[in-house]
Amino acid sequence: MPVIGSSPDTPAAQAKFKAKFDLPFPLLADVDRKMAEAYGVLKEKNMYGKMVMGIERTTVIIDAAGKVQKIFPKVKVEGHAEEVLAALK
Repeated sequence: MPVIGSSPDTPAAQAKFKAKFDLPFPLLADVDRKMAEAYGVLKEKNMYGKMVMGIERTTVIIDAAGKVQKIFPKVKVEGHAEEVLAALK
């Protein structure tokens, strides 16, 4: 099953991030945040006491037919990979 990452960062910023962490999968640049809006992950967040719009880190498992099988909202890095692998079994 392929893995694809997405963020509102520019392709240049993503290239640096991908190289820094040696990511083996593609990253999609959602600079205009249209994908984030479509998936409902663009949320109001509190940043240093100020409300701003930001991306809620989310993992979505989509099957080969394009159907969403599972959504992991408010992802925390610690233990998440194992949680996703368990869901894929």
